[in-house]
Amino acid sequence: MQINDTAALVTGGASGLGGATAKALAGQGAHVFALDLAASIEKADQVEGITYVEADVTDPEQVRAAVDTAAGSGVPLRTVVNCAGIGPSARILSKKGPHDLNLFRKVVEVNLIGTFNVVTVASEAIAKTEPLADDQRGVVINTASVAAYDGQIGQIAYSASKGGVVGMTLPAARDLASHGIRVMTIAPGIIDTPMLATVSDEFRAGLAAGVPFPKRLGRPDEYAQLALDIVRHDYLNGEVIRLDGSLRMAPR
Repeated sequence: MQINDTAALVTGGASGLGGATAKALAGQGAHVFALDLAASIEKADQVEGITYVEADVTDPEQVRAAVDTAAGSGVPLRTVVNCAGIGPSARILSKKGPHDLNLFRKVVEVNLIGTFNVVTVASEAIAKTEPLADDQRGVVINTASVAAYDGQIGQIAYSASKGGVVGMTLPAARDLASHGIRVMTIAPGIIDTPMLATVSDEFRAGLAAGVPFPKRLGRPDEYAQLALDIVRHDYLNGEVIRLDGSLRMAPR
């Protein structure tokens, strides 16, 4: 599927994986709409060719307004990449007591329900576009994590939410097949995003040493490159791709 002269929607598009993906899509001629919270957009290095739209992925009305903006841009909405997410850490039981239920609920709401919300609203818009070859209309790429498979101590909420994203992949692809919409998921390992900006060089080196090969942290542009490859490869559908240098996470 071509990227040039189509619209693309990227959640969490102001920084990190979403920022890199939005920039890569814009570089290939897409009209990119980067959804994010107002505070994140204010901090973003604004990139030409990207329209930044304030929206909370858990809010159906805000997402619908953002999708309508992208779908009404004058070119067909073909690509959606869900990168918005949060990753607080807490054990089921710790010295502070039991895991806060509201924190667990919040992580699932943003990472899983937010992803589902965007998939649902955006696929309705994509389904209204003119079909391409093989009756294809577009592609949705969701973001899980290797934590969906080997979550560490303190990742109970995050792992559960990302496991849900993995679990949605095949049924979502099957649900949307009749509308010509593919659904794929990327499960990144340890990527050098702003979430790691505050840790020490020693800690970062330790993380990199645990990756079998290449023995380094992943880069956001590598995620973006894979996302573009998925968009272009029409036969990729209903699958999760680990982007992790063959990393398997230890308990802690």
